[in-house]
Amino acid sequence: MKDILEQLEDRREEARLGGGQKRIDAQHARGKLTARERIDLLLDDGSFEEFDMFVTHRCTDFGMQAQKPAGDGVVTGWGTINGRLVYVFSQDFTVFGGSLSEAHAQKICKIQDMAIQNGAPVIGINDSGGARIQEGVASLAGYAEVFQRNIEASGVIPQISVIMGPCAGGAVYSPAMTDFIFMVKDTSYMFVTGPDVVKTVTNEQVTAEELGGASTHTRKSSVADAAFENDVEALAEVRRLVDFLPANNREKPPVRPFFDDPNRIESSLDTLVPVNANTPYDMKELIHKLADEGDFYEIQEDFAKNILTGFIRIEGRTVGVVANQPMVLAGCLDIDSSRKAARFVRFCDAFEIPILTLVDVPGFLPGTSQEYGGVIKHGAKLLFAYGEATVPMVTVITRKAYGGAYDVMASKHLQSDFNYAWPTAEIAVMGAKGATEIIHRADLNDPEKIASHAADYEARFANPFVAAERGFIDEVIQPSMTRKRIARAFASLRNKSKTMPWKKHDNIPL
Repeated sequence: MKDILEQLEDRREEARLGGGQKRIDAQHARGKLTARERIDLLLDDGSFEEFDMFVTHRCTDFGMQAQKPAGDGVVTGWGTINGRLVYVFSQDFTVFGGSLSEAHAQKICKIQDMAIQNGAPVIGINDSGGARIQEGVASLAGYAEVFQRNIEASGVIPQISVIMGPCAGGAVYSPAMTDFIFMVKDTSYMFVTGPDVVKTVTNEQVTAEELGGASTHTRKSSVADAAFENDVEALAEVRRLVDFLPANNREKPPVRPFFDDPNRIESSLDTLVPVNANTPYDMKELIHKLADEGDFYEIQEDFAKNILTGFIRIEGRTVGVVANQPMVLAGCLDIDSSRKAARFVRFCDAFEIPILTLVDVPGFLPGTSQEYGGVIKHGAKLLFAYGEATVPMVTVITRKAYGGAYDVMASKHLQSDFNYAWPTAEIAVMGAKGATEIIHRADLNDPEKIASHAADYEARFANPFVAAERGFIDEVIQPSMTRKRIARAFASLRNKSKTMPWKKHDNIPL
């Protein structure tokens, strides 16, 4: 019996070494952790339970039968993050470059199936050279099996991808279908075709970092949600994100202890909005002052900065925040910001996370590039996302809410539950100057009359009271009381129940 136990431990030790010490050292030399080190950092100490440690590939072509390392390039299993169950797979670059084989894919699929069955998040750590060429179509079939499970899990359990090395070709589509993608600066990249293929086909000279690095995907393409300096920071942020999320679509988000008075009065908010309507202010300041302990977990911080998305807690409960940012493009909605916010709203709705919308929007960004790029259809995505959401929704208009953008930003007409406005709110079809020049076109050559008409328009419409008179605004509130009012509003909505007409699925304007 003792010999058998020693044999077991020897086999385990060999499996833990993956591709061997030499390749582990090479991984460290690139500034990257190994697959197992990453899991140890991600999960609570001692909580990891591994599956399929001894699985090997079944390929016999190209002399592959002579190399059959245990685990086949991916470490899979389950553990806990702050005591809550999660499933995880971590690709091991030291074994065949982390390439995906049929057996490798089956290990990942088993974890995905268990995560769906048991209602727990799945976290994928990607560090792979792509499909294992020696296995041909079998590896492609493996990818497709993983993709199918990504689709089935979407909206059922949170799916998080962490890109910690190469992720190329077909491999990119699994992360692309997950809810959040994190990358590591300088050591991770994603692209469908690499720099060499790009050069051959289009004659473009581009590096891997420029083509698909963390900066590219967080700032330009919006493929990734955040980029971090190293593996350790990225995994710490994944742990923090998981704390905001429910385990699945049938559970509420976790309630955390809080030490911040829900009735806190924030006097500084009474002077947050400048006297001059064209002067910007930082909407992040408002978010931090509304959140428990000022904690705001921002999503896609570096993309479409004219809108802010992320998570806060109010009375210890997760709330998704969507807010116009007057510091960038005056807070206008455009193609990128509409897509960014729409995806975030749909995630929150799928997982029963209440939504707080902070509005200061002068309209949609004008211009040929926006119209040619399809701003109509992209703007409709955000409109559709809010209109189909059935979670508790609270909206606060701080300043401008003009034109169609007023409708789109969780207005009363899109079934928002509580719609508040600050006294500084201006709710109208358009700004006073533009409206006056249309209504009083005959007086365009008389600056004094135009100025007088503009002042009259402002006095009549540049306030929240016309909308309040019609019930489109539930209450005009003091800015300093905003945290108290929204905390009470969300508390009253905890048992909200709303259903939409039956449908197989909607047809959002993609």
